[in-house]
Amino acid sequence: MKKLTHDEISLKRTTIENISSARRMPVYVILNSIRSNYNVGSIFRTSDGAMIEKLYLCGYTPYPPKKEILKTALGATESVNWEYVKDPLTVIKELKSRGIKICALELTDKSKSYYDISKNDFPLALVVGNEISGVSQEILDQCDFSIEIPQYGIKQSLNVAVAYGIAIFEMRKIFDMNV
Repeated sequence: MKKLTHDEISLKRTTIENISSARRMPVYVILNSIRSNYNVGSIFRTSDGAMIEKLYLCGYTPYPPKKEILKTALGATESVNWEYVKDPLTVIKELKSRGIKICALELTDKSKSYYDISKNDFPLALVVGNEISGVSQEILDQCDFSIEIPQYGIKQSLNVAVAYGIAIFEMRKIFDMNV
C-alpha cells in the first residue's frame, strides 16, 4: 500500500473546467438558518464530494464570500451549484412542483433510518435545519418524509455538518447502487 500524492488523486477527479458537464446525484439540499460559517463551509465541501445537484442557503444561513466559509469549503463554493433564497418554503414549493420529494434530516415521530432511503425516493430535496432547533414544524409540514441517524450514546444529535455528511454519502451509495 502506498499513499497517493495530491497529483495522483487529482488525476481521478473532475476538474473545475468540466464540472458543468459532470453527472450529479439528483439531490437538492436546503440549509435553513444554519448559524455557523464553518458548518456551511463544511457542507459545501461535502456537497462537492457527493456531487449533489444544488445547494440552497435559506433563512439566516450565511453565504459566500464570507472568509470562514471559503476557508472551510476549500474551493467547493466554485464547484457546487448554490443559491441564496431567504424563504425555504419558496424553494420547497418550487421543487415539489417539479415532482421532487422533500425529506427532512430530523427526529420525528415518523422518521425512518437514513439508510432506509430507496431508489424510488430520488430525486429528492434534503432539508437540514438549525444547529439548535433543527427543522421547524412549519417546514416539516411540507415534507414527504424524514430521516434520522440513530444515536446510541447519551447525546441526541450530531453536529449538523457531520450528520449531513453521513446522510448525503448514504444517499450517494444508494443512488450509485441503483444507477
